This record gives sequence, structure tokens and C-alpha cells, in this order.
Amino acid sequence: MKLNQFLRTALVACAAVFTIGVSLSTQAPTVSASSATYKTVATTSIKKAPYHKKSSAGAIYNASHTKKVANLKTYPYTTWYATAKVTLKHGSSKALYYKVKNASGSVSGIVWNKYVTPGKSPFGLKYAKSAVALDVNTNNNVWTKNPNTARPIASLSKLMTLYLVRQKIAQGKGTWSSKVNTSNAGLKRLGKSNVFGGFKFNHNSYTVRQLYLAGLIESSNNAAIALGQWVAGGSTPAYNKKFIGMMNNQASEWHLKHSSFVSASGMEQNSLQPYGYSIGASKNANYVSASDIAQISRHFIVDYNDILTDASVKSMKVDGQTLHNYNNLLPGRKYYQKSLKVDGLKTGYTDPAGYCFVGTGRKSGHDRIVTVVLHDENEFTETRSLMNYVYNQNLA
Repeated sequence: MKLNQFLRTALVACAAVFTIGVSLSTQAPTVSASSATYKTVATTSIKKAPYHKKSSAGAIYNASHTKKVANLKTYPYTTWYATAKVTLKHGSSKALYYKVKNASGSVSGIVWNKYVTPGKSPFGLKYAKSAVALDVNTNNNVWTKNPNTARPIASLSKLMTLYLVRQKIAQGKGTWSSKVNTSNAGLKRLGKSNVFGGFKFNHNSYTVRQLYLAGLIESSNNAAIALGQWVAGGSTPAYNKKFIGMMNNQASEWHLKHSSFVSASGMEQNSLQPYGYSIGASKNANYVSASDIAQISRHFIVDYNDILTDASVKSMKVDGQTLHNYNNLLPGRKYYQKSLKVDGLKTGYTDPAGYCFVGTGRKSGHDRIVTVVLHDENEFTETRSLMNYVYNQNLA
């Protein structure tokens, strides 16, 4: 779950010198402290028209061309709407600019006409094999890529497991303080695994709350399995198999047509087998579509909204062990963006699943969204790009 980066280094904007002539220049002006001032020669209103960046070069400036407002390369999927043509004079040369702003109106200024091209910006995710952006309020998918293709989802599976834990508590059949049997030798070995561990079972029982936090924040596999057995009413592998049936039943109740669960934790069957928790299923992994994962996440957020409080915890101690949250879109983390207000939700990785991530946040003035990327290589940068696209296009 330790993850890749995106966002390449910037190209220098507005790099060539004006050529002298009577017609408008075909080269961008040089911007430096010693440059002559820019003067507005003419401004002509035009019918609102969409443009997007032509390449990685270029920038948007304030109206007087004295301050850079934004580099175009940092807005790879943004559509800029032009409302006027502006002719600027710099020395003895003239150049044509467009007065533009993005869909939300949060960024505006002028851009040299050669840095943009007509039409709405095409948006895509390069690495994710499947992706969805869901408006939580309307329950509509506002952007998709292969949304109904079922794929291995690794630890995103724990969202269904932890939802069923919350459901049992809500039904009055248990509490946060209920004790969960953690004496199984296989689960204890699993907790100590260098590959699949993360929370050691040093005692023969833990509270539901302790294991819930271990499963959500640290993504503990043995905690998820133990909780599943508790939901199913026992503490042996037979109850693990019963619980997986409950996972599939809940998916059916929600009319999720592209979901098949064989594991409470998201580990594959061949990985679970040495610990005694393979159920002998025909499929080796949980196969769930991005659209179905988005629905599971939405149910969790709507029904048990305090998951957002827990999922936004960056690290904490339980039983003397540090639980680390691998969500790198949280405040203070590498890919954090303040305006997106990300406060969840779940990371996941196995070799067959690749990097998977469910993100959620609510930008001011917009609806909350849930985003899902499956089998990605740059899950945080692509999630951030998807969130920005949804909000900049006013899709939620």
C-alpha cells in the first residue's frame, strides 16, 4: 500500500520573444522583471466557447499580464471557457489572448491563444483499469471507466465486512465492547506475517471496536476475519465461510450484479490456505466492479456516517500497536489537496488486484463524492485528478 507518484515537473510557460510586425504575434511574450509593460489594445466580447490546453506548456495570467495565475499543466483535464478576445501590446508587437475561466469560476485570467485549442477537455485516467465517481447525494455515477467489470479488489473488501459489523451492532446483537475470540492459531500466525500481517493477536480476545479500527485503519486481515466470524456467530473457520455467505447475501439485497465474495479480508484463497481460511471456492479472489464498490461505500457513509471520522485518522495506538492509515490524500500527506477535503475511505493492494483505492470528500459548495480506482499504478494522483475533474465540471 505504499504508493506511486504522479505530477511531472513543470515546463516553462510563455517562453519566446515577440516578433516585430503589423499582424498579431505567433510567439508568446517573454515574462521577466525587465520586460516592458503589457497594454490592452482591444477587448472584444465573444460567445462563451470551450477551450483546453494544447500541450504541457503555457500559463494563465491576470488581466494586466503581471502575475501568473496558473500553469496549464497543473490542470490537465480542465475545460476553460472563453468570453472575450483580448489584444495585448508588448513593446512594438501585439498578441491575441482569450479571457477565460474554469467551469467553477475558481480560476480565471487571460491565456495566449496558441496555448489552447477549441473544444472541451477530454478526460481520462491512464492507469486505472476501472474507475467510478459517484455523487453520494443523487446516487448517480457522474464519471466512469469500465464501471461494471468485476475485478479483484483486495482490501476494499473490508468495507463490506466492516459494514456488516456495524449492522449487527445497530440491530442490537452486539456492542463496541463485545469481546471477539482471537485465539485461533491460524489467525495469530497471520497477524505475525511479514506480508499479510499488521496487527498481532497478542491476546485471545479483543473488543469489536479494537478490531474494527485495526481492520479499517491498518487494514488488518486477521482482524477482518475474526470480526466476520463474530458477525456470523462463532470463532472457527466454519463461521468464516458462513460470514462470506452473508457478504454475498448483502450484495444481493443491494442488487449489486457484479459482486462475488470468497474472502472476508480481501486476501486471495491461495494466500489464505496456509492459515486454514481458504473456503475452497472456484474463484481465487473477491471479484467486484468499481460501480458496486462505490455503492457499498455509499451505503456505509449514509448508514454509518461516523466511518468518516475513523477513516480520517492518520495513525493511532491499539493494544500498544501503531495502526497506520495508508490514505495519502489525508491532511499532511504527500498528495493532500485542501480544497477536496478528503476524509476517507479505504486502500487496498494484492498482486492480482494491483493498487485499489476508494476516496471520498466534499468540496465546499458541492455534493460529497465517492471515487473508486481499481488496478491502478498511481491511485492517489489519479483519484485527485478525478475528484478535481468532477468538481471543476460541476458534475457534483
